[in-house]
Amino acid sequence: MEYDDPTSGREVAERARAFVREEVIPVEREYLGEGPVPEGELTQLREAARERGVYAPQIPEEYGGMGMDFREVLPVFEAAGRSLLGPAAIRVDAPDEGNMHTLEMVGTDDQKEEWLRPLVEGDVRSGFSMTEPMPGAGSDPKMIRTTAEKDGDEWVIDGHKWWTTQGSEADVLLVMARTDEDAHPYEGCSIFLVPADTPGVEVVRDIPHLGGGLTGGSHAEIKYENVRVPEENLLGEENAGFAIAQRRLGPARLTHCMRFSGMAERALDVAKAYAEERRAFDGTLSDKQALRFEVAEAETRLHAVRTMVRHAARQIAAGEEARIEVAMSKAYAANVAQEAIDTAVQICGGNGIGKDLPLADFYENVRQFRIIDGADEVHKRVIARNAFEDTDRSEVEHLLRFDDE
Repeated sequence: MEYDDPTSGREVAERARAFVREEVIPVEREYLGEGPVPEGELTQLREAARERGVYAPQIPEEYGGMGMDFREVLPVFEAAGRSLLGPAAIRVDAPDEGNMHTLEMVGTDDQKEEWLRPLVEGDVRSGFSMTEPMPGAGSDPKMIRTTAEKDGDEWVIDGHKWWTTQGSEADVLLVMARTDEDAHPYEGCSIFLVPADTPGVEVVRDIPHLGGGLTGGSHAEIKYENVRVPEENLLGEENAGFAIAQRRLGPARLTHCMRFSGMAERALDVAKAYAEERRAFDGTLSDKQALRFEVAEAETRLHAVRTMVRHAARQIAAGEEARIEVAMSKAYAANVAQEAIDTAVQICGGNGIGKDLPLADFYENVRQFRIIDGADEVHKRVIARNAFEDTDRSEVEHLLRFDDE
């Protein structure tokens, strides 16, 4: 299927697909069912990605990336998503990818030198610390309770976060906190760069969770108690935290869509190859109409996802927020990817739930996509609110009402 991606994006995506096929998938197969993959293996893959000209395509060249624009990198992200190890190898993996983008957008030159450059190199890791335990911020972020108070030339952070992805391994945490409790949270929160070894930062635990076996990804519970950081650790403008987060989340949601689209595409590729060979009831599985129709429906929905994401990306590239289009893309892509991978598992039967193929790991990992970066229900709420903004009641004004004369 051809899309209107820029030529440079298509060329790098082709190189990325070859890199994933020839370098990444052999490592993936070696560790399926026996993960996580050692850090040394990942380092070697990143070196290979550099040599093949596919490393950190979304990052400016001055900080070690390839300097590609948003529309150019979309097909590269999809190619990376074909293996759970692909995004980390190409350095387009969450949460670092979104955090690097945030630093690129609003970081000072000093902050970029201290954190963006080593993040791009893969020398350090990061976490975005926003979600809180009940009754704090979750799907409703304005319920945030973590605070940051100014004390001389320092900020003092107190709070309790959890589901901070990669929080246990992070060298730096981007922490969202209330900085003006008299203002609405959307206008009274800020983001701070907090080195993980700062006194008062306590990683309480890694939360046991579904997925992450191959990559070793963690989701941490973290307490911040009297955590002091210098005022220069404020990321972006004071009280602009939610505005910055929204600028971060729009593109991040679309790149998530593309990574998981790549995962779903690979799952279907595996299933089709299996169905071509597996015989039952006097023929191959691929000859069975019911199976062929399921694959056809999955392929059709994936095409719709790719088209929706590219439409939203064009709007973002043109300077628009594209909030509704991003919400539609994210909610739809999450369900399409989950259903496609479920179909692939079913087609492969016992091999689908076994760990000789990547499908079981895909299945475990894709479920989170309907929750992370905004649960389905949050995005549907945004879409529905927009849908009901301009209701034309004249469409039903002629209908009979009770007690009409």
